[in-house]
Amino acid sequence: MSDRTILVWFRNDLRIHDNEILLEAVRKADKVLPVYCFDPYYFQHTETGASKTGNFRARFLLEAVADLRKNLQGFNAELIIRIGNPAEVIPQLAEEYHVNEVYHHREVAYEETRISEEVEAALWKMRLNLKHFIGHTMYHKEDLPFPIKDIPDSFAVFKKKVERDSNVRQCVPTPDHITVPEIADAGELPTLQQLGLNEPVDDMRATEYFQGGETAALVQLHKCFANIDQVTKQKNARNGVDCSSKLSPWISIGCISPRQVYWEIQKYGNNGNLLKLELLWRDYFRFMFKKHGQKFIKAKDAVQDLAPDADLLLQKWKNGETGVPLIDAAMHELNATGFISNQNRQIVAGYLVNTLKADWTQGAAYFEEKLIDYSPASNWGNWAFIAGVNDAKESKYTIATRLPKELEAKTDFVNTWQPSSIDEAGDLVRA
Repeated sequence: MSDRTILVWFRNDLRIHDNEILLEAVRKADKVLPVYCFDPYYFQHTETGASKTGNFRARFLLEAVADLRKNLQGFNAELIIRIGNPAEVIPQLAEEYHVNEVYHHREVAYEETRISEEVEAALWKMRLNLKHFIGHTMYHKEDLPFPIKDIPDSFAVFKKKVERDSNVRQCVPTPDHITVPEIADAGELPTLQQLGLNEPVDDMRATEYFQGGETAALVQLHKCFANIDQVTKQKNARNGVDCSSKLSPWISIGCISPRQVYWEIQKYGNNGNLLKLELLWRDYFRFMFKKHGQKFIKAKDAVQDLAPDADLLLQKWKNGETGVPLIDAAMHELNATGFISNQNRQIVAGYLVNTLKADWTQGAAYFEEKLIDYSPASNWGNWAFIAGVNDAKESKYTIATRLPKELEAKTDFVNTWQPSSIDEAGDLVRA
């Protein structure tokens, strides 16, 4: 009998630890073929001329794929890297290496699911199965207290029922070995230039450098909890200390799983509650996209009362030229680093929608380009909430039109004011 080979198609799950598809493939197959495909679709230019993926995020992704390859090589395995349409690349590799089945983690946003469907259709013609796994949420879909179609649209109700009636699964074990076929051409990691992008320039004002990859993710995981017993997040915020975990870039492409973060939080009691809440919001947005699809954000159907000069105001917002110190500082930081705090994201989005009366979908698209930690469900879900175009009962941080009266100059970006907690944000939050 010939060896059984399973192709593991890595997408937004660039890790060895707590990776169910990798572990399952090792258990079910004689040989595993790890593959990552750089899809040109994600590096094209949009109708406005902007890059769909900005260079900060692209660099972070390249670093993460390189780290995944290095970690697999630690198991005497190899990662095949290709540039091309996955619907062409995956079937070609499946035929070349006599693959019996393909594993991947299921996505929920329409672009990602469309690509999966194209790959699945191409494999089906070869009589090969694309097996779907769920690995991007803290709570597993099968452990929710309701089917997807009955998930409450209200986050408050969702949170209450899930926390009361569901449990977070333990992380799956790390494989003790990974056996791969003999690989003739593993492929080279592309350069940013090959992806159509320029090398990003690291701003001297930036206080953090985000290094892509599971190795850096695990370092950051331990770093963000190192002092949690000594100083609570609330006290840090009052003293002007940045208390963000900054784990979102690694979570967004799966260098670390939400479950890994959750179980680390459990060691620190109530001090990790805010981070746990953020993870639950990520889950909620993904489940809302699974339940409603594109209807959740109603981007095509929403009717906005736009300002007459909305396009000009949008450009000023992008450039950080609104004249409002907090808004401009946050946008300067976003443009210079690819990252701003979660609170500041809510603030600048609310200002664009409620004060400038500009097109919220253009704001969401700009975040998609710029953010290192862009995740389709979280980004578009957040923007749709702020714009008020879905049926949910309350927003994550519904931004009022009035900004704080007193702004403090905290950094060289002019200002990175942050409330000490969500509830203490005052004028920025509606209960």
